[in-house]
Amino acid sequence: MKRLLFHEIHQTSRLSIHQTNEELKEFGLFSTQWSVLFCLQQFGEMTQKEIWAYLNVEAPTVTRTLARLEETGWVIRKEGKDKRERIVALSGKARETVPQIEQRIEQLERKLLSELSDAEQEQLIGLLQKIGGRNKEEEGEI
Repeated sequence: MKRLLFHEIHQTSRLSIHQTNEELKEFGLFSTQWSVLFCLQQFGEMTQKEIWAYLNVEAPTVTRTLARLEETGWVIRKEGKDKRERIVALSGKARETVPQIEQRIEQLERKLLSELSDAEQEQLIGLLQKIGGRNKEEEGEI
């Protein structure tokens, strides 16, 4: 039987996104929105351009996601150096709630990875970063 690595990655991704969305329902969020909030939690204020570049998502998609997050009180957008640049930050509501959401997502992650040893988890992270063109040293950088 032919090995279909990217099919397996895609299917696993779909499973994790579905289960993440289930965990986020209580907060009125989806996984795409959580990705933005997590990014801001990790790095602090960012420009919209930095967000879409880091998440590897097209600018219009991030703009729509940010508009929805702003409407629902999760982020604050303000003008940057010029009128075209927009800086995004977590709102007070988000700063208060994101740690709770992060705990829930970490529990889900532990559940999904429970069949893997710590060494296998580290290896998986490294391999996925390698496929994605990132390495561990870059992970903390924008």
